[in-house]
Amino acid sequence: MHRFMRSFFAACKILCFALFSLILTPFQMIVMIFSKGAAAYFLPHLWEKGVCRIFGIKVRVVGDTHRAGQTIFAANHISYLDIPVLGGIIRGASFVAKADVAGWPVFGFLARLQQTAFISRAREDARRETNALRTMLEAGKSLIIFPEGTSTDGREVLAFKSSMFSIALIENRAVPLYIQPITLQVIESDGRVPETQDQRDIYAWHRDMDTELPTHLWGFAKARGAIIELVFHDPILVAGDMDRKTLAKACHDAVSNGLTARAA
Repeated sequence: MHRFMRSFFAACKILCFALFSLILTPFQMIVMIFSKGAAAYFLPHLWEKGVCRIFGIKVRVVGDTHRAGQTIFAANHISYLDIPVLGGIIRGASFVAKADVAGWPVFGFLARLQQTAFISRAREDARRETNALRTMLEAGKSLIIFPEGTSTDGREVLAFKSSMFSIALIENRAVPLYIQPITLQVIESDGRVPETQDQRDIYAWHRDMDTELPTHLWGFAKARGAIIELVFHDPILVAGDMDRKTLAKACHDAVSNGLTARAA
């Protein structure tokens, strides 16, 4: 009976998710015909908060989200569920995701409606991708990046790829640009502190798993949600004498230390 009830409630969550997405999608498509500015971020922000509520994801925020200027938010990455978690707190920023995300069922289409920038990891595409992201920054957009370039099970923060920070180094900027590191950590999943790999993998969807996204989402829907903590560290004002490696290390140190401090 217990297993049946979990599956029943999971089906209800998936149905609510589908209906909620279907209701908002046409309106977002109409909005984007007329604007890709601030107005185009309202419905995605609402959708992300709604997804967290549907699947029982509670977000604890430590620190303040930087709102005083254009910002690149740099966070560690644990799961595709990080998208609604971060997007439900940060309003008015576009995600930067790997190109293969565009092909994900449902999520890929919804990501386009959120003005996600899809980038290739191929070396030959690096210059073109960097120019595209700089164009978004020059247009005044804030970005959310995952500088590890992949996802983990949340126990560590991999080295940040410095190439992700080269987009911040624009000469003669008209307005200041900030980078705010964010530590994302799973505090509880399915009602308990995750201690085993199976417990961590309820929320986490990472590079060492062979589970397909729909299967993982179904498994998460059967769980009792998760509690995620977001630690917003002090923003870093990008200065002319900085380089991408300096920025990458400063952000990695902040994010990694935040994870270590919380774990301790």
